Amino acid sequence: MSKTLIKKPIHTLLADSEKHGLKRTLGKMSLILLGIGAIIGAGLFVRTAAASAEAAGPAVTLSFIVAAIGCAFAGLCYAEFASMFPIAGSAYTYAYTTMGELVAWIIGWALIMEYALGAATVSIAWSEYLNNLLGGVIPYEWCHSPFESSAAGVSGIMNAPALVILLALTLLLIRGTQESAIVNGIIVFIKVGIVLAFIAIGFNYINSDNYTPYIIGENVAGHEDFFKHGWGGILRGAAIVFFAFIGFDAVSTAAQEAKNPQKDMPWGILGSLVICTILYVLFAHVLTGVANWQEFKVAGKEASVAYAIQNHMPGYEWLGTLVTIAILAGFSSVILVMLMGQSRVFFSMSHDGLIPPVFSKLHNKYKTPYKSNWILFLFVGAFAGFVPGSIAGDLTSFGTLLAFVLVCAGILVLRKSNPDLKRPFKTPLVPLIPILGIAVCSFMIISLDHTTQLVAVCWMIVGLFIYFGYGLSKSKLQQEHRKSKSLDQV
Repeated sequence: MSKTLIKKPIHTLLADSEKHGLKRTLGKMSLILLGIGAIIGAGLFVRTAAASAEAAGPAVTLSFIVAAIGCAFAGLCYAEFASMFPIAGSAYTYAYTTMGELVAWIIGWALIMEYALGAATVSIAWSEYLNNLLGGVIPYEWCHSPFESSAAGVSGIMNAPALVILLALTLLLIRGTQESAIVNGIIVFIKVGIVLAFIAIGFNYINSDNYTPYIIGENVAGHEDFFKHGWGGILRGAAIVFFAFIGFDAVSTAAQEAKNPQKDMPWGILGSLVICTILYVLFAHVLTGVANWQEFKVAGKEASVAYAIQNHMPGYEWLGTLVTIAILAGFSSVILVMLMGQSRVFFSMSHDGLIPPVFSKLHNKYKTPYKSNWILFLFVGAFAGFVPGSIAGDLTSFGTLLAFVLVCAGILVLRKSNPDLKRPFKTPLVPLIPILGIAVCSFMIISLDHTTQLVAVCWMIVGLFIYFGYGLSKSKLQQEHRKSKSLDQV
């Protein structure tokens, strides 16, 4: 067997699951709330306007539905894996035991796009909303990347506010400060409250003319490309707003704490997905009805919700201010979760020997992976401070979609290689569901712009160089395999 195809034994994963077992205290509602809290964030408040302006127009509502369908297929596959292997590592761990070390590395490397670049994207959105709240007092050049220019021709230098929030949250993580369940519940309540308030009040300010045409035609200037109009635009819009669904897979990591994984995991994953999809579609419908989608190309591109309220909902300027403050709080929690998630992936990969041990080095006092946190801050900060949010956001979608494709493929592989393995929850209609998941997510990857695809491919190539130059020789599983082979020869 090729070195790169070596797999982590299933009995090892099951043993780890029992060794690090947690109390099963989460029921259906707890898992659904966990999913809602992880899903609703910058994707909805920022990427909705971007997808509408760049590709889908008012039909961004259909883009949300397409993205949700792709998530549902992947979610069913996640549910099966989570019920079988309720341990840390998520998609990285699933790939390690089904498709081998090389694929596990690829998915782990892709997850850096999901968590690290996701944190960068949200911190950029945090900066945009902060500046909006302060009335634009932060000079353009100090809240934008060097690759962005204002309508007046001012070029950005660095996104300083984004770096500030990243630094503050990194320090919190190093000290080991964690949000309590009560604070998390409050933040979830605030997020959902914002969405419901905007939908309820905004319905009264919808201008039906903004929905005509509902689907962008190819005769619209700047939308001649296949993926910028019609159903192609809707598909590309789905790839863009897919960022809004990132986090639903976090429910799968709670499988070990679910009271009844077989029944509760589908409810947690799919229940939160359905609720958020309904909210997303209504939110997008109101946003593109209150303000014309073409306004989001320039004027309302940043802090789009606040822009729509301030310019098209007279008398509710106070709501725009409250929305901005609440969104800033919500963004902060999302950034914190993403930074924690990334450090957890790094910790797992480092524990397996695929990346240097510095990433699993714990602080003597706080018992946190502080060196990993600092390295992560420098990496995420580089993107947040010097790369436009649209690029980081699309790369985040690419990384997540690739992870979903491989998770769906993992179900097909495991069903064939270990058909008799106990499965507390089984993905229905196999192989149809995994194949559809692979197809939908792959099409969304294809619909991303060429620059994003090129950068992503370069990123994956860099990852392969690191794996073959370091991970392959340092892998603990590889070392055990070589040791076992040497003993057999003796």
